[in-house]
Amino acid sequence: MTRLCALYGVTRAGFYAWRQRPVSAHAKRDRLLLARIHTHFAAHDGRYGSPRIHHQLVQEGWAVSRRRVARLMRSARLWAKAVRGYRAKVGVHRFYARHPNLLRAETAVAPNQIWVGDITYLAVQGTWRYLTVIMDQFSRRILAWSLGQRRDTFVTRAVLATAVRRRKPAPGLIFHSDRGSEYLGAPFREQLVTYGMRQSASVSGPGDNAQMESFFHSMKAELTRGVTFTDEGRLRQDLAGYLRYYNRTRAHSALGYRTPVDFEQLKS
Repeated sequence: MTRLCALYGVTRAGFYAWRQRPVSAHAKRDRLLLARIHTHFAAHDGRYGSPRIHHQLVQEGWAVSRRRVARLMRSARLWAKAVRGYRAKVGVHRFYARHPNLLRAETAVAPNQIWVGDITYLAVQGTWRYLTVIMDQFSRRILAWSLGQRRDTFVTRAVLATAVRRRKPAPGLIFHSDRGSEYLGAPFREQLVTYGMRQSASVSGPGDNAQMESFFHSMKAELTRGVTFTDEGRLRQDLAGYLRYYNRTRAHSALGYRTPVDFEQLKS
């Protein structure tokens, strides 16, 4: 004890007088405050920091500053669960501005006004194949597709060229896709310019390319679910048959229970 008193420069008598001194009103209030802080902190599973806990205490009638609450929480080592702050990537706003989502403002009222494209995975003997598809948004008609082991701009450009050769759309058509490099890469964008098409891209999340998402869901439920394809040739053959059925035979509720081919003929 003598060494401790000497270390802090106090007398033994002063130390014992301090120990016998009653707890101050300020310290008692701190203990009560800290008890309530612990209660609120636990009630919100550690998600509340000093600003929210201070607000709760004030709502309960406590006259306390936010700095005091923060000090007490630090002393008790009560750290709120923190959400990592979002930091925008350099150039991301310019990137999204170059490829806006045009479907938010425009709707197809006839064929060859808006085409949508996407890519999905299909299994063949434990390995993946990529199905690349272009659909006319107005009629839900599948215009062109490709199945293979590649997923790049070479494939998306080839599928687009096939769709253009078959449909011969007028300039001004909107081509919509997700923001994958297969569609936003320079070679594909240059091909769109050559065809006089306007590029549109999903912003984020499901629903931005709803027609393609619906098609892939139906196709997998009706063709591939529960089926094991042992070779790519068999899958390709079954896909070709299904797509003919999808375009020419399958009734679509969104089209008034008409097929895509019939719906186009009705509106032409």
